[in-house]
Amino acid sequence: MPTIEVSRQDLCRLIGKDLSIKELEEVILYAKGEIDSIDNDKIKIDIKDTDRPDLWSVEGIAREIKSRITRDVGLPEYSVLSSPIVIKVDKKVNKVRPLTACGVVKNLNIDENILSQIIQLQEKVAGTFGRNRKEVAIGIYNLDKIKPPIKYTTVKPDEIKFVPLDYESELTPKQILAEHEKGKEFGHLLKDCKEYPIFIDSDNNVLSMPPIINSNYSGKVTEKTKNLFIECTGFQFKFLFTALNVMVTALADRGGIIESVKIIYPNNSIITPDLAPKKTFVDVDYINKISGLNLTKKEMCTLLEQARYKPELKGNKIELLYPSYRQDILHQRDIVEDVIISFGYNKITPTIPKLPTVGSIDKLEQFSNILSEIMIGFGLQEIMSYILTNKKNLFDKMRLEQEKVVEILNPISMNFNVFRTWLLPGLLEFLSRNKHVDYPQGIFEIGDVVLIDEEKETRTTDVRKIACAITNNEVNYSEASSILDALLKNINITYKLKKTEHKSFIQGRCAKVLINNKEIGIIGEFCPKVLENFNLETPVVGFELDLESLLNNK
Repeated sequence: MPTIEVSRQDLCRLIGKDLSIKELEEVILYAKGEIDSIDNDKIKIDIKDTDRPDLWSVEGIAREIKSRITRDVGLPEYSVLSSPIVIKVDKKVNKVRPLTACGVVKNLNIDENILSQIIQLQEKVAGTFGRNRKEVAIGIYNLDKIKPPIKYTTVKPDEIKFVPLDYESELTPKQILAEHEKGKEFGHLLKDCKEYPIFIDSDNNVLSMPPIINSNYSGKVTEKTKNLFIECTGFQFKFLFTALNVMVTALADRGGIIESVKIIYPNNSIITPDLAPKKTFVDVDYINKISGLNLTKKEMCTLLEQARYKPELKGNKIELLYPSYRQDILHQRDIVEDVIISFGYNKITPTIPKLPTVGSIDKLEQFSNILSEIMIGFGLQEIMSYILTNKKNLFDKMRLEQEKVVEILNPISMNFNVFRTWLLPGLLEFLSRNKHVDYPQGIFEIGDVVLIDEEKETRTTDVRKIACAITNNEVNYSEASSILDALLKNINITYKLKKTEHKSFIQGRCAKVLINNKEIGIIGEFCPKVLENFNLETPVVGFELDLESLLNNK
């Protein structure tokens, strides 16, 4: 979780009230924070949310607290003026870091507190929300030293020289990656790139080499700087727009004037930043059901205004506008959380639910246990792998085209950033990590996968599956087929196999598993390319079945 440092006097000034440390400890909860330590005027705050980058600065914290303890409530409004600045994006950046979103903030009176918060927010957003600069890298510059139009392009490793930030001598991009502290730290983000991205103005002054380092010429911001140019680079606009909006609105809360810029891509153009409010809704009954509170519609609207929404009651629904810097509103439950925060968690009296129930084993769990015992009886070892995986394992290594899957918005690791859609890739990965164990190896897993289902409220559905994989020097399709046959006969299910083709399996050694002419699984011998992708040296056969379909056909 992000930990940020703020000045108590600065925070109170932005809130508009002089609060004691005890009072701050209470109201900081409104910003999902907790005071970690206090050293004279300096306060370290641990923010308990990785999806709210707008709270990772004193400006964002003050914004949330202010709306709960003063009359400054509702949707914060920010004006965006137009500027003549144009960013021209060269098509060459498509191969390295293709997208950028930019903005301007003018007429700032930067002091020590503001400067420290700018640097801190930049680092926290790029480091945590931006996945250590992979998804978002942020550059901040002295606008008065830049001559538009600005070009975002690429250069060869030794094509150009400039003085990196807080450095004395000129370096080429190649030298920066080899010698500069930031080049060594973030150079892996440009690994294998034949050319490196740069921002350069019309006077051929380099602004930066994203995502590594700014130039010392225009990238050095001081207390004398009045006007700022901000750029964010990465691969997805959903991250870039949020990061840019967080930065410019924090500076606007300091009295800055936001101006937009025009970004011209080879095939289109955009204007950024876009601070238009986002829209959503929440059901009145749902708020009381999830929160356990008995709120009136008027009370709900008041609490939502304190959470920086603009509510409009329409029947039994509340239509909402919320700030552009928020990207964490994915479901009505996120809105209910804000209602409860405004109400105050500490004001809620815990109650024991009055739910008279008789405990029993779920039929699906009971059936899973039966299948597990049968598979163990065949001499197979049961494993449990993570439900989180990555697209490379699910698709690339299995020689499949990538499909839409449920992704984690801000994953801690790129190795575990999507929910699995089938089990066999996990079994192959398990075998690849256990090549040192004696052969033959036979494993199985019973577990859930997560599939996209637009008709469900959460737009996803969990499906229980069973999968088996066997590896040996002489293993073949018939061995997997015999285990499948024995398994289904043990639970009295009649099935058929129908020859099919699947890129993960050898042609002619793969079949669909059918029950009542409905496909419920697949069986086959994995092709050599899949085995090579998982660094497996012996043949592997396996099958995967929809366990819920098996239960429904018993």
